[in-house]
Amino acid sequence: MEITHQPIKNILTRTTGYLKTVTSHSLQPYRGCSFGSSLCGVGCYVRHNRWLTQGRAWGAFLEVRDNAAEAYRTGYERERRWARRQEGRGEFSIFLSSSTEPFLPQEKRFRITRQILEAMIDRPPDLLILQSHSHAVAEYRELYRELQERCRLRVHLSIETDRERLPGLPPPGSSVERRFAAARTLKDAGIPTVITVSPLLPIQDPDAFFQRCAACADAVVLDHFIGGDGTPDGRRTRATPLPDAMAALEPGADTLAYRDRMVAIAQRHLPDRVGVSIDGFAGRLLTAPR
Repeated sequence: MEITHQPIKNILTRTTGYLKTVTSHSLQPYRGCSFGSSLCGVGCYVRHNRWLTQGRAWGAFLEVRDNAAEAYRTGYERERRWARRQEGRGEFSIFLSSSTEPFLPQEKRFRITRQILEAMIDRPPDLLILQSHSHAVAEYRELYRELQERCRLRVHLSIETDRERLPGLPPPGSSVERRFAAARTLKDAGIPTVITVSPLLPIQDPDAFFQRCAACADAVVLDHFIGGDGTPDGRRTRATPLPDAMAALEPGADTLAYRDRMVAIAQRHLPDRVGVSIDGFAGRLLTAPR
């Protein structure tokens, strides 16, 4: 993997498209992702962003934004004022992050995400959503407790399936078992924790899976690659090996009918604590049938 260092002027990006109804801003501590060659990288919508990849293979490069925390401090007042003026929003909210993993193995060395979180303790947003595919998200829980005193905080931890391996696809960057353990650690620490089943992959034992989610998290969100990859029909993901691998393992798993079936099972175990697609990421949860 090629690792480079690049200062950035503006670290806070005003959201458009998929995230527009979730938060006012997104924030990327790194550019590129060393999880790009793992399971989550196969269906990652960012791999199709030619402006970001610039012809490079997804997972082959990582740009370290060494001054990210300082860039956050510099842009904080300007972006907070802008966000609070927006009709229908009225708050400064951040999704960290949407196009890279904040808790990559390289974070232990460079600590960019940690520096940003420390800057947020001094200059907090109104709402912070931390999105991760890694068990390492639980390692900064002492910072999360401090942040909870300053802003609303949710940690979203993606666990796409109960299977450690899907035939024909690479292993996950973080094992299913370690991610469930991390979710339990966060929940026990009093950190609002959401398991994002995103993208939804074939689940071997759905009842056991969602029962486990109920014990480890405050809510779950199910998001299928259809609609979840930035295209209404999932055509970006259709160009990858992921849909065929899903259908081979569980016929129909590459359809929204499968998602809806999993939603119904999740609601049995987490009544009023299930979200679907973008509404789930925004915290708008379904009401279970009575």
